[in-house]
Amino acid sequence: MVMKIIKLTVLAIIVMVIGASILVAAQQEASVEKGKALFNDPQLGTSGKTCNSCHISGKGLEKAGTGKDLENTINACITTPLKGKALDVKSIEMKSLVLYIKSLVKPAIGC
Repeated sequence: MVMKIIKLTVLAIIVMVIGASILVAAQQEASVEKGKALFNDPQLGTSGKTCNSCHISGKGLEKAGTGKDLENTINACITTPLKGKALDVKSIEMKSLVLYIKSLVKPAIGC
């Protein structure tokens, strides 16, 4: 009986460790959802503004997602109007913002 309890306890610990590892890994991946949250986060700068303050619901950014220098453009917006600190271009935050802005690109309507 004691051995069964020990085995179940060890199994429960293993399951919790694996679950926590999966959760941490998911938090360390860029996503459109994280980008959208950052786009609406006043903590991205110190001015009290968000990206959404100027680009409501991403309006006007439909073509920005096709640009080659999107990371520098994002950082220019963060450092100037938002009065924030530029993001590392390799950071999850930057990658998430890029994914979100690229998600705003409207597909071309063709024949």
